Amino acid sequence: MRKLLGFCCLTFLWSFGSAQDLVITNARLLDGTGINIANGSIVIREGRIVSAGAGAAANARGLPIVDAQGMTVLPGFIDGHRHIMRGDDEAWFREQSVVRMREFLEAGYTTLMSGGGPDPGIVELERRIQSGELEGPRIITSARADPRNFGTPEAARARVREIAAQGIKFVKVRLDSVEDGKLLAEITDEANNLGLDVMVHASTVPIMHAAIDAGTTKLVHSPHDSYMTPADAKRIVDAGIENLSTTGFAVPHFGIFNDTNIPTFRDGSQWPEEILGTGSNAAGEKVINGRTMWDAGVVYGFGTDTGYHPRDGLKHELRTLNLMFSPLDVVKLMGPNTAAFLNMSDDLGTLEPGKIADIVIVDGDPLDLIFDLLNVEIVVQGGKIVVDKR
Repeated sequence: MRKLLGFCCLTFLWSFGSAQDLVITNARLLDGTGINIANGSIVIREGRIVSAGAGAAANARGLPIVDAQGMTVLPGFIDGHRHIMRGDDEAWFREQSVVRMREFLEAGYTTLMSGGGPDPGIVELERRIQSGELEGPRIITSARADPRNFGTPEAARARVREIAAQGIKFVKVRLDSVEDGKLLAEITDEANNLGLDVMVHASTVPIMHAAIDAGTTKLVHSPHDSYMTPADAKRIVDAGIENLSTTGFAVPHFGIFNDTNIPTFRDGSQWPEEILGTGSNAAGEKVINGRTMWDAGVVYGFGTDTGYHPRDGLKHELRTLNLMFSPLDVVKLMGPNTAAFLNMSDDLGTLEPGKIADIVIVDGDPLDLIFDLLNVEIVVQGGKIVVDKR
């Protein structure tokens, strides 16, 4: 791990670890807009970015200084589809919450979207982090309303009202058949009435079309079980729907579920016979469909759809995206595209004036090797240094 600063400077930084005003100097900037600045600086005041650009920082006198010494500065990582809490809510808060949230911060994540609950536990997690009771990434809440669980339109609508009453921001729907699109239309209509977005797990292309017909506003998976045509992708663009990657869960892992060099899937089933229990070609279809959407102009963001250790989930999703996307593409889809999925483009996703100062500093150059995104050294959240590994 790189040793960047002498004793005096290091002491200075620690003493200002809770500051909301900060200047980052001598940094390679990947700002999320496509601009790559070899030597730049960022000025942060009251938790937001005041300036980000080439050369030394202006109007930064008296601010605490982080000398990045040539490391790369990027927008804080966002996982748009993450399974955060497992098991009993009370036990999770008591036994795991502090460690689990710390793992996310140390992996570079400053924002997480829950992949469908659990409610009300996810609401309590959001509250604890917002209040400062628990340190961790900001939480964007969602809760499930799957058509297979409802026999009538009124039951489906009642579930949406229950979600809205808890203050949850997104309705997550798993759509398993084209026929269930009728109930999805009821769910979507009720959500629209209450000002909520609906994000749909539509794992096949035909089901994706049913979701679009039902008026969904977000898609949380790259479809698989069939290949997408450019015309299919154009329909997503025309509907103004954002999509998340979640490509990694269809690709085999080595050593995550066991300590042998045997490929398994997310649920521990064997390659290749038991891929998602379907025997499909999902691994190939997901990444190719992702590229088809990207080339058509779909706003394609980042999500892991996992409960793995955060760094492992990031690494595995990067492995898969690396097949079909350039490092510059990956920076864009992880930053502004995912912020757009969360309806937070005004605050997150790029290093621009006015944005919340959620920043990750990594050792290396991700445009040369995308896996340098794993080399997180410093994390700034809302202008506050929350991780410093040096």
